[in-house]
Amino acid sequence: MSSTRGDGDRSLVLGLDPGTATLGYGLVAVEGERVTYVACGVIKTSSGDPIELRLRRLYSELKDLMERYRPSEVAVERLFFARNARTAIAVGQARGVALLAAAQAGAPVSEYTPLQIKQAVTSYGRADKVQIQEMVRVLLGLQERPEPDDAADALAVAICHVHCSRFASLARKVMAAAGRRPTAVSDVVKPRGSKRP
Repeated sequence: MSSTRGDGDRSLVLGLDPGTATLGYGLVAVEGERVTYVACGVIKTSSGDPIELRLRRLYSELKDLMERYRPSEVAVERLFFARNARTAIAVGQARGVALLAAAQAGAPVSEYTPLQIKQAVTSYGRADKVQIQEMVRVLLGLQERPEPDDAADALAVAICHVHCSRFASLARKVMAAAGRRPTAVSDVVKPRGSKRP
């Protein structure tokens, strides 16, 4: 994992759970093998406001978060499947704003599907919200489950990135020893059942 920002070997990972009405964020610090809680919360917008004002608010608050914490890396939940086209479009717009804010802050971005996140945090791809919140609580040594759901999900995204990055680093070493060279985390980290191109 990169430690270009943060103190020495300490890096900060910002996890984002995008949504136009509610965007969850969760920040964890990584020092060696230790992952600790830094902050979490949500950015809310009013459904009565025009979409351009809602997106501007998301961007403005994400920009403030990036400036305040200066994350080393940003992890974003990837839109994987949506039954409702309107919801998919709204989430896609919020994701675009999140990706833009991260890019303008100079933070590298990784994306993970809900299945990857659930498997990385709970070892079970069909985990429910309560199971995810409880594992986030345990993994970060918190007294209580993080609330609301969107903030807990964002922390889960950040934890997923930490776990996947560690695995990818190990896999790169193994592949290098075997004479192969992956180009990205996604080359070595795939959810079960996914096919390689």
